[in-house]
Amino acid sequence: MHVLRERLFEVIKAIAPLVAVVCILQFVLVKAPASLFIQFLIGSLMAVGGLMLFFLGIDIGILRMGRFIGAELPKRNSLFLIAAVAFLLGFAATLAEPDVQVLSKQVDAVSHGEIPRSMVLYVVAVGVGFFVAIAMLRIVFGVRMVYLLAASYALIILLSFFTPSEFVPLAYDAGSVTTGALTTPVVISLALGLSSVLAGRASVSEGFGLLGFASIGPIIAIMIMGIILS
Repeated sequence: MHVLRERLFEVIKAIAPLVAVVCILQFVLVKAPASLFIQFLIGSLMAVGGLMLFFLGIDIGILRMGRFIGAELPKRNSLFLIAAVAFLLGFAATLAEPDVQVLSKQVDAVSHGEIPRSMVLYVVAVGVGFFVAIAMLRIVFGVRMVYLLAASYALIILLSFFTPSEFVPLAYDAGSVTTGALTTPVVISLALGLSSVLAGRASVSEGFGLLGFASIGPIIAIMIMGIILS
């Protein structure tokens, strides 16, 4: 109950500015129909309740399980297992990410089905999963993140010259939507759990920076998809 109250207050503080601005606009400027304004208020209350339960679920379930899995993997003495589990978790979390779902639907609608929703969804998920696996192996081998970031962004710049122009902005949007409220705790908790049981690994330096790296995967994946489809 203590955690529930904390999350409720956090969500209210986050939603309150938006509700306040809309209310001010309603009475001062736009004057939308009363029915629409009431729907907005009801929807805001539903959003508060949904976000409260969502963040509570992450705190008591996803974060703890992610850290436990990350801490257990090194005990199996298998690099393949670490990479495979990291890929599957990154892939599955991305498929469930609301922002990715929205982007894939919008792409399908704007392209009139020429770029199917399922194609965008799975290509983005594969990109995230692959780079999450690389990120976990980086922790095991102690490779500096700056080298991986430099090589990855160099590849993105190179691919930009060969990718059809309509796919380049889509690729960068695909990278940004993968750092949402579901993928973030899964990736970070997995990395923190993994780094916590490896000698000489600091949780702060090893566990963070992974989201920025993982978001590179969808950019490269979408660019490759654009090159193949062109």
